[in-house]
Amino acid sequence: MNVYRMVLFAFLGALYYAVQVALAPLPNIELVSVLILVTTLTFGAQALFPIYVFIILEGLTYGFGVWWCVYLYVWPVLCVVVLLLSKHGSWWLWCAVLALFGLSFGALCAIPYLFIGGPGMMLAWWINGLPFDLMHCAGNLVIGIVLYKPLLLCMTKLRDIFRAKLEERSE
Repeated sequence: MNVYRMVLFAFLGALYYAVQVALAPLPNIELVSVLILVTTLTFGAQALFPIYVFIILEGLTYGFGVWWCVYLYVWPVLCVVVLLLSKHGSWWLWCAVLALFGLSFGALCAIPYLFIGGPGMMLAWWINGLPFDLMHCAGNLVIGIVLYKPLLLCMTKLRDIFRAKLEERSE
C-alpha cells in the first residue's frame, strides 16, 4: 500500500466517523452504511482499511464496550456482502442491501448476548431494538435512493485523483 492510499483510507475512516457523530442525534439514521457500500464498490476488499479506522475512532471516543466488539464484525459484514454481490449489483440491489442491512443490524448486534446470557437474552435484546432496526432500514433505504449514485460518482473520482497522483509521482 502506498502513502496516497493510506492517506485516502485514513481520510475515509475519519469521514465515516465525522458523519456518524454529526448524525448521532437522529435515531439510526446514518451515512456510514452507504459510504461503506460505495467504498467497497470502488476499492474492493481494501475498503476494510477505512472501516477499521472508523471503528478505532469510535472506540477511542466512546469506549471499548460490548457494542465496540460488535462493530468489529458488523461493518465488515456489509463490506463482504457487497464484495459477494458486486458482479450483479444495480442501484435497486444496493438500495435493498442497505435496507436489509439496517433491518438486520440489531440481530447482528445481538449475537454477543447469546454468549453473555443465553438465547433468551439475545432474543430479548434483539426484539427490544426492532423499532430502531425498522427506522434504520427505512433510513438506509431513503439514503440509498438519494445518495448512492452521487456518492459512487464522488468516490470514483476520488479514486481516480489518487491514482493519477500515484502515476504522476512514479514518473
